[in-house]
Amino acid sequence: MTVTIGVHDSNPTLYYLSRLDIAAEELAAVGETVAFHPYTNGVRTGQLLTDGVIDFGGTGSTPPITAQAAGHDLVYAAVSAPRPDHGALLVTEDAPARTVADLAGGVVHLAIGSWQTHLVAKALDDAGLSYATDIVAERSDADSERRLRAGEIAAWVAQGPRLAAALRAGGLRVLVPTGDVISDRSVFFTRREVAERRPELVAALRRALTRADAWVAAHPREAAAIAADHQGGSVDDWETALRALPWRIEEVDEAFLAEQQEAADIFARVGFVDRPVTVADAVAAHPARS
Repeated sequence: MTVTIGVHDSNPTLYYLSRLDIAAEELAAVGETVAFHPYTNGVRTGQLLTDGVIDFGGTGSTPPITAQAAGHDLVYAAVSAPRPDHGALLVTEDAPARTVADLAGGVVHLAIGSWQTHLVAKALDDAGLSYATDIVAERSDADSERRLRAGEIAAWVAQGPRLAAALRAGGLRVLVPTGDVISDRSVFFTRREVAERRPELVAALRRALTRADAWVAAHPREAAAIAADHQGGSVDDWETALRALPWRIEEVDEAFLAEQQEAADIFARVGFVDRPVTVADAVAAHPARS
């Protein structure tokens, strides 16, 4: 069997795993080979799993919830440690907004459907406001930073090297640090049939994730150069972003499931998903052990 791993630029562990020989080594130990399937939008991960295009994928916290809501039978395989410095909600230095409640009625740019939706929705919910009715959420793009600086939008969620570059340039401030609101983990998941019929395969994949993370932690400058060459941006900003990540893989535990359930409940309440989700349903009957 060839195990196909989905890869997109927004999941750093899988991005680097696809550029190393680690997955092939770990899967060979359980009699399998590996292929990588690149795609551009992590929101599609649930559908790609269901369609059999990929066997394993990873995103931020939001896509597995929306995938469950859409009826995809996925199972969580692993999570990263919390990433409190991965991103932040930014405003201009002279903006009147001092709390997230001050954004009411404003336009906020974010990667809709990503972990950034979780961040903004929960921050507003904590302030007694609604993602659905109290802000105008628009999809961020290459022009978001310019529009924020020009006063055309109220706030922007930035992450990774774009966050590092924006803060280095000055003129912006962090209104909501991610770590103050959500844990912002990378989340790795698969189809139920893979998780429950081949737990040794899931364990091998988890070992591969752990080894990929260890490589980046030990080679941040080299990893930064790879990303800058492929995705753009400066090596220095990429290195800043990569050093801000924990590079540690953890088991799916009750604390994580509670975080996801809280997000799922908020999403259902504001209509971001069209039906309630029970996050614990996405747990294997017999989880794999590394």
